[in-house]
This record gives sequence, structure tokens and C-alpha cells, in this order.
Amino acid sequence: MKKKQQHPGGGADPWPHGVPLGGAPPALGSWKRRVPLLPFLRFSLRDYGFCMATLLVFCLGSLLYQLSGGPPRFLLDLRQYLGNSTYLDDHGPPPSKVLPFPSQVVYNRVGKCGSRTVVLLLRILSEKHGFNLVTSDIHNKTRLTKNEQMELIKNISTAEQPYLFTRHVHFLNFSRFGGDQPVYINIIRDPVNRFLSNYFFRRFGDWRGEQNHMIRTPSMRQEERYLDINECILENYPECSNPRLFYIIPYFCGQHPRCREPGEWALERAKLNVNENFLLVGILEELEDVLLLLERFLPHYFKGVLSIYKDPEHRKLGNMTVTVKKTVPSPEAVQILYQRMRYEYEFYHYVKEQFHLLKRKFGLKSRVSKPPLRPHFFIPTPLETDEPIDDEEQDDEKWLEDIYKR
Repeated sequence: MKKKQQHPGGGADPWPHGVPLGGAPPALGSWKRRVPLLPFLRFSLRDYGFCMATLLVFCLGSLLYQLSGGPPRFLLDLRQYLGNSTYLDDHGPPPSKVLPFPSQVVYNRVGKCGSRTVVLLLRILSEKHGFNLVTSDIHNKTRLTKNEQMELIKNISTAEQPYLFTRHVHFLNFSRFGGDQPVYINIIRDPVNRFLSNYFFRRFGDWRGEQNHMIRTPSMRQEERYLDINECILENYPECSNPRLFYIIPYFCGQHPRCREPGEWALERAKLNVNENFLLVGILEELEDVLLLLERFLPHYFKGVLSIYKDPEHRKLGNMTVTVKKTVPSPEAVQILYQRMRYEYEFYHYVKEQFHLLKRKFGLKSRVSKPPLRPHFFIPTPLETDEPIDDEEQDDEKWLEDIYKR
């Protein structure tokens, strides 16, 4: 019987099949408890060089990957084939919030143009869709100083996105103060109808309660409250003449002092801002079409708004917001109003034409194919939609109170 070979340290020989090509390691005595290497783990200097070259290629590839800013095409195809889940997806930080476009919307609502109805809808929609509805408790400042503009723009810009900010305020140029210009939306209505609605609402409120108007105009004298609308117009009372009647255009012209002066300059600047900064300016007389277009343009904010608006409960609320005791002035008085508000009407018809053009692009038919010719004594047509709630601007109230106290 052949005796087993012994290594110098005693025990069985760890190399029963011979010393590896690389030679036996030094100090074999220190290898008493090592597990014998398997035959297929033997390698030569050529194998060692090949491994090092592979490692070098891998390092260079990783470097090129980082310098190029992304994975090569075959890795993208491989990820697509295997699925998009990665370790970082499952264990890393949560992905950043994907914001809708646009993520900054401003609704600088015009008074007595259905804004209260839209705000009520926005409160429902913000809870439903999860956007940030930013409102303001200030209703008495539409014209701001430079510092007030900067402060308001700063407050709006730092709101959590996506946001929709709404307030009675004339157009603000964010880019002038280094901010990102948001997308604007707004709604206007027939200027004479807007004026009449405001005139009687200040005096008598709406069907929500007789105390409504008393809260808004507590210091209004009885002779002023019951002032005949025809007398106010024909006798050229301040409330029924310029600059009081020059109301809609400044919301689109902006904060420049000339924007409050009735004339071509303010009119043209308002048109320019509508074209460059407003996604949509709708017409209250066609409110359902306005809501439909808003739903198509801004689905993250207005998806489902039309069905909410048509809900019977909302209709019931809308019926409570019609101004009470509203009468139509005589044709002579209306014609005088029309002449005094000629710039307002030029702007209104410009916006209306643009709105109808937009409707045609989306396949919506306007109720009137051709605008009717205006008679010599222009009498505005009544609204075809329920007149909504609206907040009255307190700066206008104070302005009138000061005049009547003189």
C-alpha cells in the first residue's frame, strides 16, 4: 500500500495532483486550514492579463457613460425589455412631482362678470384635482403701487405649484420684476349689462338676502339708493359717467396710470396683452362654452367643470344670485351709455370675435353666425345664462361715497 505524501507542516498534501503552474505559495506551513483549490481555478499570466484588460475596458466604459450623460442605447433597450423597475426606483427617494403645463395660472377676475360662480367651481375642482387654489382677502385694491406689485408677485410666485391665483386686480407683468410670467384667463360681459348689474346690486343686492346690500353699502343715503337710473345717466352723475364707466379695459391694460384713462392707448395695450398673455378671455353670455374650452385647455384644473356647473344643486345656487329690482334704462339713456363706453365696447367686440374664432377651431358653433347690426339706439340683450354671484369691489364703493359726500 502506497504511503500518502506528507507536506513539511504535516498532514495530507494540499496539492495531490501536483503543484499549480504558478508555483506553490510560500510558507506552506501557514496553509494548514486552507481548503484545497479546485483544478479549474488554475490560471496563467495570460489569463491574468485578460482579466485586467477586461476590467480596464469596463472602467473606461463607465467613464464614457458618465461623461455622455446617459446610458447607451442597448442598455435602454435592455431595460425596456426587462422592465423599468430598478433598485433606486424601489429604494431611492420618491420621484419629483410632475407638474402640469402650465403650472402657474392667474385669474384676475373682472367684477360682475361671473367671477364668483367660477370661484365656487374652482373650490370644488381644487379638492377634486389637487391643485393649489390661491385666493385673496383683499377686494378693494385693483390698482397697485410698484412696491405693492413686487410684493404681490413675490407672494404668488412662491405658492406651491401647480397653483391658480385669483383676485380682483388689474393685469400684472411678472417678467418686469424678474418673475416667471404665468398664464392668464378671464371672463368679460356686455359693458352696459355689467354696469347695470353693478348699479342695482350695490343698492338692492340679490336673492341671497335683503341684508346683502346693506352690508356692502351701509352709508348710502336713501336718495342715492333709490336714484333713478335714467336720471343718473341723463344728468351725468359721477357714478354714470367716465372715468367710472371705464372699467373692463384696465383689467387687461395693466398698472400703468394711462390704463385708467379712456382712450386708444389703453385700448390697444389691452388688446396686446390679451394676445400675448391670456390663454383665454371668455364671454359671460356664453359661459358654458367658456367652461368647455377651459376644460380642454387646462384639464388639470378644469376637468369635469361643465358637469359640475350643470348639476341641479349648483343651478339652484345660481338662481339665488340674480340681482333684484333691476330695470332697463330708456333707449335715450342707453344710447348715451353706449357713447360713453365706446372704448369698452370696441374691446368687448374684439374679445368676442377672438372667442368665436377659437370656438370654430374646436368645432363649437356660435349662437349667432353673424353679429347683428347695432341700431341707432343700442339696447343690450338680456343674459342667456343665470347671473352669478360676484364680490363687489370696495375701492369703487369708497370712491362713490366720497363723491356723494361732497
